[in-house]
Amino acid sequence: MGSVNVRPFLSYIFVVVLVFAGMAVIIIPLLGFTERIIGISSLLGGLIVFMVLIMNIFEKYIKPIQSAARVADELVRGNYKARTYVSYFGEAGKLSNSINVLARSLQQITLQEKMQENQMSTVIDNMESGLMLIDEKGYVHMVNRKFLSIFGAEEKDYVGFLYYEVLIQEKIHKAVQEAFLYEDKVKVSFSIPTGLERKSVEAVGAPLFNEKKELKGAVLVFHDITELKRLEEMRKDFVANVSHELKTPITSIKGFAETLLEGAMDDTELRRQFLEIILTESGRLQALVHDLLELSKLEKDELRLEYGNYDVTLLVNDLLPVVRQQAEKKEIEVSVNLPDELVAVIDGERMKQVFINLLNNAVNYTQEHGKVVLTVSSDSNLLKIIVTDTGIGIPEEAQSRIFERFYRVDRARSRNTGGTGLGLAIVKHIIEAHKGSIYLESKVNEGTTFTIKVPLKPE
Repeated sequence: MGSVNVRPFLSYIFVVVLVFAGMAVIIIPLLGFTERIIGISSLLGGLIVFMVLIMNIFEKYIKPIQSAARVADELVRGNYKARTYVSYFGEAGKLSNSINVLARSLQQITLQEKMQENQMSTVIDNMESGLMLIDEKGYVHMVNRKFLSIFGAEEKDYVGFLYYEVLIQEKIHKAVQEAFLYEDKVKVSFSIPTGLERKSVEAVGAPLFNEKKELKGAVLVFHDITELKRLEEMRKDFVANVSHELKTPITSIKGFAETLLEGAMDDTELRRQFLEIILTESGRLQALVHDLLELSKLEKDELRLEYGNYDVTLLVNDLLPVVRQQAEKKEIEVSVNLPDELVAVIDGERMKQVFINLLNNAVNYTQEHGKVVLTVSSDSNLLKIIVTDTGIGIPEEAQSRIFERFYRVDRARSRNTGGTGLGLAIVKHIIEAHKGSIYLESKVNEGTTFTIKVPLKPE
């Protein structure tokens, strides 16, 4: 029994004892000896009966009510774990049970609200879109993790401030104003400078209403569309480049064919010259289509390499005669540094494409009497391939784009060498498919070095 309950109980006992003691003081002196014994016994019996009755009343009525009052106070303070003394007697028992049911219901509701709040917070923080919540006065109430990654800074730098104080983009200000004014969704796009580049962002603003359809604020959702913009630009460039690359040989073939049909075919020497040009241009067209198909295969997610145990030394020796034949026309020295045997688990045909593309590029972009060196070795469970030339080199500003499709440092020279502009893009995709990496070092008029590292065995 708690101290809160004991105090009134003791008070009742004290009052009853005091009353009976007063009665004994008044009555006992007036009685004879025998009557005194009977009187004292009667008073003691009455006292015991009263104490039992008081205890019974206290346990069944007063204690449950006091306990219920105490638990009600705890519920008001937010302690929904509190429970009352349960009585099974009369209305006091019903009150105790009702208080406990209320407490359990409040506790369950609170737990559910906390779970929902945690779930909502987790969902909002892990959204792939930035989120900002603004009240009807324009104060920021909430931002999520993605928002901070887009705009930078910390949560404390936004929450509690007016939106136009923390966001400098005028298009965002306009979107919020229109969302409030027209009470409808508004979409805007803008860019944010990040170092040397810019981040493209799309924002959607929408008004927030309460149950009475009163405007209570706005929510802004920010989508980082930088990658989509980049892919769109790449798609446009790709279409433009393909069209341009196909236009040149097709125009040549069509032009010389028309010339032949107009009478040039009667001249044997001229006819042969034109037919050789048509053959050359059709060969370039065929090579371009072939490389496009190869690149398309390599870029597909379902690409599966045909792994096998290949001796890289034998693989290189098989293709060297073709490369040396091309190099001899320009009197370029081709030297190789190969181990006696180097077995790797690779896709042999794809790796042949890598060697041929790199060596052909090295020969094509090296001046006469230059030098091309191929070195193959193994290092820490990696196949290491190094192709070095003494050619024209690649400017520093072009090195980051050299693996892009159709990118050419010198377009006129590239076409004269018979290249399609897709060789290095194909090389990069094959190396990445092998879970490897490729690096470039180059200086203008000094030469270029490509370094490739591929696991000797796939994971």
